[in-house]
Amino acid sequence: MNQSTEKRTLITGLTGQDGSYLAELRLGNLDAKRDWGYAKDYVYAMWLMLQQNSTEDYVISSDETRTVRELCEIAFAHMDLDWEKHMVEDPRFYRPAEVHLLLGDSSKTRKQLERKPEVGFRELVNLMVDADLRRVEHEIGQTPATPSS
Repeated sequence: MNQSTEKRTLITGLTGQDGSYLAELRLGNLDAKRDWGYAKDYVYAMWLMLQQNSTEDYVISSDETRTVRELCEIAFAHMDLDWEKHMVEDPRFYRPAEVHLLLGDSSKTRKQLERKPEVGFRELVNLMVDADLRRVEHEIGQTPATPSS
């Protein structure tokens, strides 16, 4: 499961086929740390690389690490839900070769390309939640019913 899949699992896993919310969502290691970033920011950085006169290696990252737990807290809060009432950390979903910390260093990219991410972590999570809720609404033809916190 890649980072994109991890993020999509939250809303997709929390909403049933009929748009109702499920009682719980089971994920693996909630303390795994990731360097989450917004695709549009990354694509813009790639475009900036292509504008350079010479080729070089660059790292594109947010330069900050956040846990899966933090992502859950923000996502559930954005839906007015208490994440602790709906999330279950399940060892069956732990990765056998878990990398506990993924963190990029884009200092060269920031300096040479004068690039930094425009979208922060909280805004990114809220954008993802809103997009997935719109997708579910489109698929079922109605706004998903909100469970009690």
